[in-house]
Amino acid sequence: MAIQQHIRNPIEWGWDSLKQTGRAMGSAGETMEGAWEGHDRSVPRVRRITAADLRDVLRQGFDDFGAYRTDVIFLCLLYPIVGLVLSRLIWGYGMVPLLFPLASGFALIAPFFAVGLYEMSRRREAGRAEGWADAFGVARSPALGSIMALGLLLLALFVLWLGAAHIIWLMTLGPEPPISLQAFAQDVVGTSAGRTMAIVGLAVGFVFALAVLMLSVVSFPLLLDRDVGLGTAIATSVEVVRENPGPMALWGLIIAAALALGSIPLLLGLAIVFPVLGHATWHLYRKVLPR
Repeated sequence: MAIQQHIRNPIEWGWDSLKQTGRAMGSAGETMEGAWEGHDRSVPRVRRITAADLRDVLRQGFDDFGAYRTDVIFLCLLYPIVGLVLSRLIWGYGMVPLLFPLASGFALIAPFFAVGLYEMSRRREAGRAEGWADAFGVARSPALGSIMALGLLLLALFVLWLGAAHIIWLMTLGPEPPISLQAFAQDVVGTSAGRTMAIVGLAVGFVFALAVLMLSVVSFPLLLDRDVGLGTAIATSVEVVRENPGPMALWGLIIAAALALGSIPLLLGLAIVFPVLGHATWHLYRKVLPR
């Protein structure tokens, strides 16, 4: 007897995807114990790239963004909203000096939040693209434990950056909080202590950004794509930077400039900038680590 197939509506399909994601997330804690392990512990061969390759990966990132259209915009509106909420909390507690470190520090944890975008690009490359729900495929990845562990590492660096920024402010313009954002901006530009804070803050922030770039430039895509442990993924990412110092420095500048531009209109520009950079990162991984 023929079995009639039931065509699920979008609500049923989305609910099933969320349930599968929840089950996978529930087992993530168990898999994190083996995050540093993997069947393949050898560092893959790294290919050298040029600035032309970076233009190509950005073009491919725009292609993926266009393919997913408003699905990606809808998905990534979450990040500007979270940023605005956190900024409002800081404002409410009179911690205006942390507004810039918070906005700039987003780049430190962005590689983890973009992991769903890497998965989308991976599926589109394999001809299995369906829509925004592709991002939830990460939760069913065998590398979920390693991905979570690396995400926690980036989160720790983000917290350390905020702590360092707060200490720098205390040693220059602090400890009395500014009476307004305008007064704080005037102090930064018009006083020697403010200029010192800005210069030292930028230098320290550069160190944190460089550390994250070396740790994660290809780590998350590699974990999604191959059976490697976290140690191998990080070592490969460091090797990519070592083999391509010029292009990776340029890539870091592109990310910083794009995120800065996306943050100007109340962070809303990140709804476009963030997915493009996320998709482009997957294609950058393909450039430096060909199959």
